[in-house]
Amino acid sequence: MANTKSALKRIRQAEVARARNASIRSSVRTAIKKVRVAVGSSDAAQAQELLRLATRSIDKAAAKGVLNARAASRKISRLAKAVSTPR
Repeated sequence: MANTKSALKRIRQAEVARARNASIRSSVRTAIKKVRVAVGSSDAAQAQELLRLATRSIDKAAAKGVLNARAASRKISRLAKAVSTPR
């Protein structure tokens, strides 16, 4: 256990950040899953709209440091490729 006041504060801050990051990561996963379901159901218009929303949430997560920028770019690229490929 931490001994100093500053170490105790860092523990509290890290716990808040961990919870925030988990929430953001979860919403990104949900957005990605919605796009994949729309692509699977061959609903192109809905898939395009969901791709736009997923791209936005992935970019926000990368900007906040929850996702690595390259990982975010890779996820967006793969989703866009899945949406643009005809089923």
